[in-house]
This record gives sequence, C-alpha cells and structure tokens, in this order.
Amino acid sequence: MIKSEILVPLLNTNEPEARLVSIHVKDGQAVEKDAPLFTIETTKATSEIVSPETGFVRLWAKEGDTLAVGDRLGVITETVNEPFEIPKRSALYTSPKDVSSLEELRITKPARVLAKSLGIDLSALPTDRLVTEDVVRQFGGVTETFSVELPDSDKSTILIYGAGGHAKSLMEMVLQNNVYAIAGIVDDDERLTGKKVLGIQVLGTRVMLSALIKHGVSLAGNGVGGIIDIGARVRIFEILESAGFMFPALMHPRATVEPSALVEKGVQVFANAYVGSEAILHVKCMVNTNAVVSHDCEIGAYTHIAPGALLAGHVHVGERTLIGMGVTTAIGVKIGSGVRIGNGAIVLADVPDKTIIQAGRYWIGKAE
Repeated sequence: MIKSEILVPLLNTNEPEARLVSIHVKDGQAVEKDAPLFTIETTKATSEIVSPETGFVRLWAKEGDTLAVGDRLGVITETVNEPFEIPKRSALYTSPKDVSSLEELRITKPARVLAKSLGIDLSALPTDRLVTEDVVRQFGGVTETFSVELPDSDKSTILIYGAGGHAKSLMEMVLQNNVYAIAGIVDDDERLTGKKVLGIQVLGTRVMLSALIKHGVSLAGNGVGGIIDIGARVRIFEILESAGFMFPALMHPRATVEPSALVEKGVQVFANAYVGSEAILHVKCMVNTNAVVSHDCEIGAYTHIAPGALLAGHVHVGERTLIGMGVTTAIGVKIGSGVRIGNGAIVLADVPDKTIIQAGRYWIGKAE
C-alpha cells in the first residue's frame, strides 16, 4: 500500500523543470520521516526532498533526470518490496506549450560555475532546455569522464574542499573522529591534481563535484578558512550546496561542547575549543582552536571565531563576521554582521554592522 507519493515541487515561479541531482537512498530502503531522499535543482535554487512518512522508499526516477513539476520521484510504502501501482501524474503544473520560445537562459548554478571555469559564453548556450553541467560539457567540447576511486570503508564518505592549512586541520579532525572516510580533496589549483595532502589525494578541481555526487559522495567539509576574506569561504559553501552536497557538523574529539549547546549543520569546532551551556552555533560558522564561546552566546552563520578568542557569556555575534585571534569581549556585548575585529582587540561595548576594529585596539563605543 502506498502511504505517500514524492513529487517534484515548484521551487521557482515560471520554472517548469527541475533536475534530479542525487538520490541518497536505495530502492526498497527503510526510511524514517524527514530522512533526506533526493536533491533537486533549478536555475535559482537547490532543494533537499525528505521523506514525508516512515516506511520503505520505492524509486521512480533516476539521477540526472530532468523532470517536470509534479512528476513522481518515488513513493513510500508500508512494507518492503510490496507490489504497487503508480497513479496517474497529478496535474500540479502545466508546462509551457512552447519551451523553445523562452528567451531567458535557464541554467543551474553548478552549470553556470562550470561554464565560467571553461570560458564558455553563456549567450552561446541553448534556451530551449534546462542547461545542466552535461549540456555545458557538450558545448565546451569536454568529453572526458571522471573516474573516482572511493576509499574501501563502511563509513559514510566526505569530500574536503581545499588543500591549504585550514583543510589540513579539518582533515586531521575528520580522521581523529573516525566517523567519516575522506573521499578525497577538491581544490581550484589544477597543479595540485593527483598530489596528496596528509596522504589524501587531490582528485581535481570543482569540475569533479558532479562526478562525486554521482558516486554517492553527498557530504562535504569546507576546508577554506577565509581568514583574509570570509566571502571566499561563503562562496565555497554556495558552490558545494549548488552541486548537491550537505554539511555535517564537525567537532574535534578534544573540543568541549556542552550538551545543552545547539550546533547546526556545517559548523566546525576545532581542538581545545570550548562551547558553553545553551550557546547557539548557527549554520556553517566556525569556532577555531583554543577559542572560548561561553554560556548563552549566539554565533551567526558563516562567522569565524579565530584561535584563542575569548567570548564572555551572553555575547551575540552576527553573520559573516571575523573575530580575530586572541580577541576578548565583555559579557553581553552584541557584535554585528560583516564585522572584522583584528587580533588581540578588547571589545567592551556593542559593535555595529560592518565595523572594522584594528588589531590590539579597544572598542568602547568608538574606535580609538
């Protein structure tokens, strides 16, 4: 008996199609409610489709399919391998009669990134279909296929993006946690392809991302620290997310995170860091080595708390902010979004958005 149907949702108005980027389950697999099943993408968004029910998932589409809104991705049944019939497609969305008449280019984010990396003029791409990475490769004359040899392990695999210093620290953390097997490294420097960092092979550049997704690697760790430009770290997250990757929270076994603290997806907490009671670490932020985030603090998305920083209790930090090495704050201060606080600064009062405080200076309401 079918408990629920899983349909392609309407992610963007006037976009009748979506591409099935990855399938995270096997046909007939038992799944819990809200378990991730599929990742789909349109030209403007990537979305994860979760199970609406507890039961057994039966797949109806395959990776790489371009589907219309309302098409069936699969169904949830009550028992494994039970026979079922696929009902007729619901008329949830009426596709345009003449898609070729659409003047605007419909291209997925990963395809746009690939086109840029290959130097392809977007105006040369077709407007009569959803342009995916495969379409870009055809127009760019890229015919090679990427062979990915994954580690022989029962653990879930995780990709590391970046091969620099921060990536090394991240890989050491992952290896010591012994939860994930590292599938390999992707780095934008083509000269590193084939080389090894800490014994882990650099598989190639970001062109490899779709091949890794197809090989079942759906988790990634961002190995770009963004200490000079936090925007670079944000852009890597966006590239990975657009390609269909998800980001587990990664915490070093020598970090202390109190049980009452909330740690969201993509957060990284490094060795000897401390995260206090009922602190909140929002998505994709980072608490670096020896940093202290005391009780009741709240750290915004993408924000980097650098090594040795000391945040007193009830400190709130906005999004995309850099708190430099050795920074100390008073209790309860509020630090805005897009702020950059230099190494060793002492913060005694609230800091407005987009403020820059030089290293070693006090903040007491105005820069000294």
